[in-house]
Amino acid sequence: MATSSADMKTKVSWRRFKDGDDVWHSLTEKIFVQDTSHKCPTYVHKTPPCQGSCPSGEDIRGWLAIVRQQEKPPVGVDWQEYAFRRSTDANPFPAMMGRVCPAPCQDGCNRNELEDFVGINSVEQYIGDTAIAKGYGFVAGPDTGKKVAIVGGGPAGLAAAYQLRRKGHACTIFESNQGLGGMFKFGIPGYRVPRDKLDAEIQRIIDMGQVEVRLGVRVGQDVTIEQLEKDYDAILWAIGCQSGRGLPVEGWAGTPNCVSGVAFLKAFNEGRMKVTADKVVCVGGGDTSIDVVSVARRIGHIQNAKPSDLPETVIHDGYVAHDAAVAAKAQGAQVTLTSLFPRAKMTAAEHEVHDALTEGVTILDGVMPIALIKNADGRATGLKVCDCTMDGMRPIPVEGTERVIEADLIVSAIGQGGDLTGLEPLDNGRGLINADKFHQVPNKPGHFVAGDIIRPHLLTTAIGQASVAADSIDEYLRQEEFSRRPKVDVHHFDLLRKMEEAHLAPERFDPAERGDMRGTSGGNWAVHNYEDRSGAEIIPHDELFLGHFGYHARNLRKEEVPTAEEVLGHFKERIIGLSEVEAIDEAKRCMSCGMCFECDNCVIFCPQDAVYRVEKGKNTTGRYVATDYTRCIGCHICADVCPTGYIKMGLGE
Repeated sequence: MATSSADMKTKVSWRRFKDGDDVWHSLTEKIFVQDTSHKCPTYVHKTPPCQGSCPSGEDIRGWLAIVRQQEKPPVGVDWQEYAFRRSTDANPFPAMMGRVCPAPCQDGCNRNELEDFVGINSVEQYIGDTAIAKGYGFVAGPDTGKKVAIVGGGPAGLAAAYQLRRKGHACTIFESNQGLGGMFKFGIPGYRVPRDKLDAEIQRIIDMGQVEVRLGVRVGQDVTIEQLEKDYDAILWAIGCQSGRGLPVEGWAGTPNCVSGVAFLKAFNEGRMKVTADKVVCVGGGDTSIDVVSVARRIGHIQNAKPSDLPETVIHDGYVAHDAAVAAKAQGAQVTLTSLFPRAKMTAAEHEVHDALTEGVTILDGVMPIALIKNADGRATGLKVCDCTMDGMRPIPVEGTERVIEADLIVSAIGQGGDLTGLEPLDNGRGLINADKFHQVPNKPGHFVAGDIIRPHLLTTAIGQASVAADSIDEYLRQEEFSRRPKVDVHHFDLLRKMEEAHLAPERFDPAERGDMRGTSGGNWAVHNYEDRSGAEIIPHDELFLGHFGYHARNLRKEEVPTAEEVLGHFKERIIGLSEVEAIDEAKRCMSCGMCFECDNCVIFCPQDAVYRVEKGKNTTGRYVATDYTRCIGCHICADVCPTGYIKMGLGE
């Protein structure tokens, strides 16, 4: 049946030819008379752009293939566990990252060229939540007898402990707070990161064994660098950036009711701050600022607050806490978020901005702070702002647009910095620690670094850096040269390892016994007609046959976002995860860029019957089809109709 014109307009797939493009260009010469061509199909693995965009370097295409039921697990392993193992090869926090990662992978997804990106976050959340429900754990590697000190128990430190235990090295985590989790626990509110699931993912790492945890210990104050160097074989600095930057306006420092977003969220997440001020103004535009204003709307304020109930008292002190009875008297707070950038260019995730507006936050975009308004007691009573335009990252004020926003509490969420008190030998002069390409501290052998203390960025970035640092620490402890990192530095699919897992590994080849057999494709001594370019190339959408893919709407997670009237005291998790059926269907939207997903197009369309399915029992992911080169005439139809770009014309020319 013909496609309706309505569907053609609203459910666009992809067209190779545009209207008016109706001339065939010498196909007879280019395709059908190719019996003298030396080019025949070869199978080329490339990195998909989702994975190339992922700072953690997850094998996203791989675990989506498992969830969609295409890549089969080993005997005795269910697919949920297999997907979990593949996902956590790079990142031990699928339940957390599936919720809070801003998902640069989805921005890079080639399916954006059709109707919409694949909901990678939503499938990752399903994998993580299922793993917790089923009690999957991690396995440590054989003990090496080496000990590594990890300074900082946030995402980078915990991810490094996980990777190092997989390599068999014992770890001790030194954490200055009274709990592990770093920004996961103290920087993101519980309605975004459920504490039971966060604690489960942290405990899974501790349960690997030989992960000692020392809480409330500040290295540089309670323990010296020299002591760590004496007691441990290597040190990883993963202390993060837990001091917020103040606004660049006169009088900010020392004004009691002017606080940082980091301190605000820490006081809330530790359970000490239970109410805020009547009028809250937050300056930012990123995810931290969204969390600040969302929290402020939820906890509200109390009228006629005593000095000890003022939010800044709790925030600045670090030990003082609000009485639980205070929260029962809370009324709604007026909350305003200002951003230098227009709303479309704010760095916060688009859906987070939308949720904040739904919850009753006022957002003023394209606005810059220019001065504090204070009363006789030295407290801020307002923030003077004006409209601005942006010259790169520099705001330019618009004359005549100045006005004052009334405020009882002003929060700066414009960035974070490190606190290297007691660790001055590591300070690069900017309150951060330098790292070389192997994540070693320059000119300090045995000292490595990962996470925000290098440069504040995403949680997923810190986790990816921890993986690289763990590799470098392992090589350092084994007294090996640091391995050259690939251009596309991620956790790649390994065809040989997959074949070994499926008991299909090539046989040992002995030249003395076999002789010189270069060029053969008949013997089972190598992975024939396959090239792995994943370490060097990311496959773009124009190498895919997008015409293969029909319209397939994204499976959207449901969200429980309170209205402005409902938000006070609303601490339920906002995101409702996908069901198993929905997760499988969403994974099926993946186009498997750069790797065969067994569609049979090449077999069906080959005019010479040269391309064939590998015999059942001898096939596996990446080895589903092969070519009989005695039949192949080099017509390249198989490459043209390969949806994933896995087939390239090569060999000989």
